[in-house]
Amino acid sequence: MMTKVLFVCMGNICRSPSAEGVFRHLLNEAGLADVVGIDSAGTHNFHVGEAPDARAIAAARKRGYEIGHGHARQITAEDFREYDLILAMDWENLSALQQQCPKLHQHKLMLMMRFANEFEEATVPDPYYGGPEGFSKVLDYLEDACQGVLELVRKRATQYQAA
Repeated sequence: MMTKVLFVCMGNICRSPSAEGVFRHLLNEAGLADVVGIDSAGTHNFHVGEAPDARAIAAARKRGYEIGHGHARQITAEDFREYDLILAMDWENLSALQQQCPKLHQHKLMLMMRFANEFEEATVPDPYYGGPEGFSKVLDYLEDACQGVLELVRKRATQYQAA
């Protein structure tokens, strides 16, 4: 049985595609890409159909992550049913998700930084209106939190294999 993880930010052009790229890289390294499904989405429709922000692509590429292949999309009602973990980058997006999500699936909604081990910040800051250093900081946070998410999905995959 596949575990499915959805990363969510506001417009789906900076933080969530970056999280998807970092996590995809970690899954490939761990040999779990075939048992964990991932995607990203935005809570708003500001950038639907657009490629990730060029600054996010450049920052990710410097660290060996590829994020330029996707296009922004807005979260759908299906996503709440389909995904096992829906990880919001900040409080505003978590709140937007909570308002849209049926009660039955509310337990799937969490802040991304809940899985961080190194950084104590509660949220991944939006780098959109800043300079390149903001995109680098986002990647620092995402690399940390994605390691924690990887630990969780690895445990789930092991439990499914044992069953």
